[in-house]
Formats: sequence, C-alpha cells, structure tokens
Amino acid sequence: MKTGRQKIGKAILWVILIAVAVIQLFPLIWLIDFSLGSSNEMFTSGLLIIPEKIRWDNYVKAFVDGNFLLYLKNSVLINTLAVVLVVIISIMAGYACRRMRWKLNNFVKTVLLLGMMIPIHATLLPNYKIYHSIGVIDTIWALLIPYVAFSLPQGLFLMTGFIESIPMELEEAAVMDGCGIYRIVFQIVTPLLKPSIATVAIMTFLNNWNEFIMASTYLSSPTWKTLPFSVLEFTGEYSSNYAVQFAVMALTAAPAVIVYIILNKHITKGVAMGAVKG
Repeated sequence: MKTGRQKIGKAILWVILIAVAVIQLFPLIWLIDFSLGSSNEMFTSGLLIIPEKIRWDNYVKAFVDGNFLLYLKNSVLINTLAVVLVVIISIMAGYACRRMRWKLNNFVKTVLLLGMMIPIHATLLPNYKIYHSIGVIDTIWALLIPYVAFSLPQGLFLMTGFIESIPMELEEAAVMDGCGIYRIVFQIVTPLLKPSIATVAIMTFLNNWNEFIMASTYLSSPTWKTLPFSVLEFTGEYSSNYAVQFAVMALTAAPAVIVYIILNKHITKGVAMGAVKG
C-alpha cells in the first residue's frame, strides 16, 4: 500500500515531468501551428494562433519549390551509408580493442574515444583544405567522411561495453569448430549485439540528419545537398512568406521526429544497457 506521502511525491514528479515535456515540445507545436496559417496571422499577440483557414498549400509550396524530394533522397542516402559504416567499423574496432591482444590496444582505443571530446565544427577549415587538395569537395565523400569519423567514437564506446559482456566461451568454442576471425565477429558476436547496434544506428542517424554547417561549407551544387538546404530555397521569392518557411522547416524535422518517436525505447534501452555493461 502506498502512503499519502508517496502518492503526493509521485504526483509532484508527474507534474514536473509533464511541465518539462511541454517546454521541450512547445517550439515544435508553435512551428506546426504557424505553418498552417498565413504570414499575416503570425503578428498576433498570442503565443499560438487558431488559423482562420487551414493553409495546406503552404506545405505544397514547401514540397514542390523547396526541392524536397531531391534533398530528402540525398539525406536518406548519406545518412544510411554513414549508419552502415559506423556500425560495421565500431563492431570490428570494438572487438579488436576488447578481445584481441596487441601492443597498441589501449592506446588506439583511447585515441578513438578522444574524438568524443572534439566539436565536429572545430575541424571545418582543416577538413576543407584537405578535401580541396584531394578533390572531394562537392561530392558525397565530403559529408560521409566527417559524419562517420565523428559518430565512430560514440559507436565504439557503446560496442565495447556490450562486447565485454559476451562470454569468451562462445568464441573459444567457435575456434575449436574451425571458425576464422571474421566468422566469429560477424556470425557469433554480431547477432548478440543487436541492442547496441540499434542504439548506435539510431543515434548516428539523428545526430547527422539535421547537420547543416558542414554541408553548406563543403557543398555548392544541388547534386548532394541535404534536406536542411530546403529552407534556403525560400530566402528569395518567399523571404517574407514566413508560413511557407515554417512549413518547410516542419517537413525537414518530421523524419527525425518520427524515427525518434518510433524507436525511442531502443535508444534508452541500449544506452542504459551499455552503461551498465561498460
């Protein structure tokens, strides 16, 4: 039986959590609210509006005039490749650092994990000069390389924690059966890393989806521009049409929000398990 004090404490906790959730979600609610109205209705005294007429045409203009499909395709392709590469490399690097014995084992792991302490945008200028010298500016590699490089330390951190929890006896039995190193890693170890793989994949996707500074620095032609560039398509003709700009912002944010809502339990579960096991 819960005492009155416990019930009051639980009620207070729920109130605090609901208040924090509302504060966090309010900018998204505000964005969607004003994207369904007209630009003139934005200049009202209230925080939110009730549009006189639902303007779905704002989303039609955002979808058509913002090159949405092209930029969406580029974002999906680049982020999918980044997720696949980060997962594969972090599994192999995590296994090499935790299970294999070699002289620079701890040193290499430490160097890789130091990447978590470096802000991704602190490397803009040196990366630009390097990419320009090797001729990858304005190509898919200009984004793929830094996205993978800066997502890898986090992936390695989570993978090593899970790999440590896998019993060595499984790998010893596989060796006795004649399995090579690659069969052990990808057929024995990898299936046991599903929670960690899901967490690394989702966090890599979310971290890179809305990245804009590097994309605007390394890309100039629309061939490989990603979804955040849709917003820039309205700086000219629609510069005063705020409702259309809000619509394209909502469309840009929608995929990441949907992915997070659907897969949120995998993120929290994977991070919690990785922290305990690591």
